Amino acid sequence: MSQLFRLIFRIRNFLLFVILELISFWLIVKNDYYWEVSFFNTSNYYAAKTLEASNYVKSYMNLGNVNEQLVKENAELKKAVTAMQQLKGREGDYYKVDSAFAQRFEFKVAKVVNNTVNLSKNYLTIDKGKLDGIEPGMGVICPQGVVGQVMQCSDHFSRVYSILHADFNVSSEVKNKALRDKSDKALGIAKWGGLNPRVIDLTTIDRFKPIKQGDSVMTSEQNVIFPSGTMVGKIRKLSAKQDQAFFDIEVELATDFQNISYVYVVNNKLKNEQEKLEESTKVEVKK
Repeated sequence: MSQLFRLIFRIRNFLLFVILELISFWLIVKNDYYWEVSFFNTSNYYAAKTLEASNYVKSYMNLGNVNEQLVKENAELKKAVTAMQQLKGREGDYYKVDSAFAQRFEFKVAKVVNNTVNLSKNYLTIDKGKLDGIEPGMGVICPQGVVGQVMQCSDHFSRVYSILHADFNVSSEVKNKALRDKSDKALGIAKWGGLNPRVIDLTTIDRFKPIKQGDSVMTSEQNVIFPSGTMVGKIRKLSAKQDQAFFDIEVELATDFQNISYVYVVNNKLKNEQEKLEESTKVEVKK
């Protein structure tokens, strides 16, 4: 405390000068209308700028919470849209989809906490696990398209097979107007070739199907873990030799795995029922 007093005593002349300057400025402002108005306008301007900067900083600091709220809202919207798409069925088809079947998909939001793209077998780690209702075998998508499948779970985290995994493949379908007009389907298997993390191969597409560069590739109705119509990517290159039965197709992935932040874990509530039935049928065939 004594040091503070000694400091004030040493700069007493400077402090007296500052105080007198402030008093002089206040007297000028109070006794001169022009200066009063100028001071009022200037102080309001800087106060507004300070408030604007403060609000900008608060908004920036709150972006994380805003993003989490948005992805949760998107999950609910995706559930509703998926149910409507599944219920609609194919255009012109007499078959009517059961509402329980159409609403079988649920979506849970998760954040990506680790991700690889430069291996032959790539994985993601997400911040949701068994305690959040996540189970091995569930599909994983993002707003852009297919991501992968849950491989393993702990209480709070899950390990996900990326679509950029040598052992993972997705039943896919090419969509375009020519196929719709003919009521035809171009079904194939999307599988990563192990090189470019932005490109995946599409195999077993009949070379006589009317498909072309730029056509959309989506998950087919033969998926158990993904809703049909989930984006896989777009055809960027296709070719076929005379002696080949199928196209050689390269698909540019819709999902950018190098910039993925949030995902939706897909729960097909009827998956176990379907797989149990199919497994029992296989046992009967073997007999």
